[in-house]
Amino acid sequence: MEVKMQVIARVIKSCRETFRVPVLQQLQKYTENASIIESPLMHQKGLENTTVAEVLMKKDDEKVGSWLWCKSDDTVYDAAKHMARNNIGSLVVLKPGDEQRIAGIVTERDCLQKVIAKDKSYKYTKVREIMTNQNKLVTVTSGTNVYQAMRLMSENQIRHVPVIDGRIVGMISMVDVVRTVVDQQRSEMNKLNDFIKGDYY
Repeated sequence: MEVKMQVIARVIKSCRETFRVPVLQQLQKYTENASIIESPLMHQKGLENTTVAEVLMKKDDEKVGSWLWCKSDDTVYDAAKHMARNNIGSLVVLKPGDEQRIAGIVTERDCLQKVIAKDKSYKYTKVREIMTNQNKLVTVTSGTNVYQAMRLMSENQIRHVPVIDGRIVGMISMVDVVRTVVDQQRSEMNKLNDFIKGDYY
């Protein structure tokens, strides 16, 4: 339990700029008191029992499509436009001519730190020059539980993870994970309130 809360706390810290402060404060309050306040109700649907597939189902962009990837020989300019147009922060990179062979992943941060910050031309720099290669790529499957996904992202200091079931089925981000944690804790607190009020027998 203590280890789990430490992982959640690290995730919260990395997402401070994404979520409003009141929501984060509520979640932090829960993690600080979790070792003191614990109920059997809180084990009905834990992070270990919530899968990545369930997270993907709740996303507006749950359907897999070309919006999710780019090719390694695309320019950074085209990749960045693709991310902006689809309001996403990363793209799975595929090898040219083969939509099943993953070459790596490229993120907004790659574009900023490896191109813009180094005064390189984003119209001439290729995605393959700045992406994280496939041999270093961290992935999950649709059956991976949310706690495992959260721990992978925290330990590897990454914010986006492709979901691979033999092929690309989606992408989850740290924001998706934190949103799942917040929704779950809100639900558990509501159940606890119902228990206190006598709605559970």
